[in-house]
Amino acid sequence: MTRFPELDELLRVLVGEQRRILGDAFVGAYLHGSFALGAGDEWSDVDFLCVVTRDPDEREQAQLVSVHEQLFDSGVEWGKHLEGSYPPRDELRRKTDDRWFYFDHGSTAPAWDAHCNQSLVRWTLREHGIVLAGPPPAELVDPVGADELRAEARALIAEYAKWAREPMPQAPSGMNWWKQSYLVLTLCRLQWTLRNGAVVSKGEAAAWAVRELPAWAELIERAVADRPDPVKRWWSDSTPELVAQTLAFVDDVAAR
Repeated sequence: MTRFPELDELLRVLVGEQRRILGDAFVGAYLHGSFALGAGDEWSDVDFLCVVTRDPDEREQAQLVSVHEQLFDSGVEWGKHLEGSYPPRDELRRKTDDRWFYFDHGSTAPAWDAHCNQSLVRWTLREHGIVLAGPPPAELVDPVGADELRAEARALIAEYAKWAREPMPQAPSGMNWWKQSYLVLTLCRLQWTLRNGAVVSKGEAAAWAVRELPAWAELIERAVADRPDPVKRWWSDSTPELVAQTLAFVDDVAAR
C-alpha cells in the first residue's frame, strides 16, 4: 500500500475495525492526498476516506472514536497522522455541500465537516486513489473536469488569502512557523491547479513554482526545507520579516 510497513499494518487494523463496526454500511476505504500522489513521507498526513452507504449512527460513531483513540495511543507514530472522513456513497459521487463524519490530523475528537468534500479530493481519489478495500474509485466518483478544479482552486486561494491575515494568539508575529510554510506550499499547489487543471503534490508544485515565480523562489525553497517536524513548527513563532514576505506572496498569487 505504501513504502512504510508500520503504516501499512496500522491501515490494515483501521480498515478491519471499520469493516467490523460499520458492517453492511461499509463500502470501501481509500487513501488520497500525498500518498495517492506518490509523495507521501514520514511528515505527511495520512489522508483517508471510508465510504459508507449512510452516515454512521451514534453507536458506530462512538466505536470509531475509540478505534482512532487506540491507534493514536498505540505507540506507532502514524496513528497521530490519520486524517479523513466517512462520506456516504451517494454524496461522494459529485460535489455537494454536505458535512461528513471527520477526524482532523492529530485529533481523535470527530467533527461534522466538509473538509474532504472537495473536487480536488475527488479528482485525486478517482485518478490516483490507493484502494485499501472495496471497488475501484472510478466506480464511486464521477469524472472531475479541469474547469471544475480551476474554479475550486480559485475559491480556495481567496479563502487562504483571508485566513493568512487571521492572527494566531500564540504567535507574537501573528503566524506560527507551521502556518507560514503551509500557506506557501498550499498556494503553490493551488496555483499549479489553476494553470494545469489537475492536482499534484505540494513538493512537485513547489518545484514548478520556483521556476514559474522566480521572484518568490527563495521563500518557496525555504518553505520546502522547513516542512519536516510539523509539531515543532506549530509551537514555534515565525518572524515578522518572513510573515511579511508570505503575505506579499499570498497577495501576488491571489491577484493572478
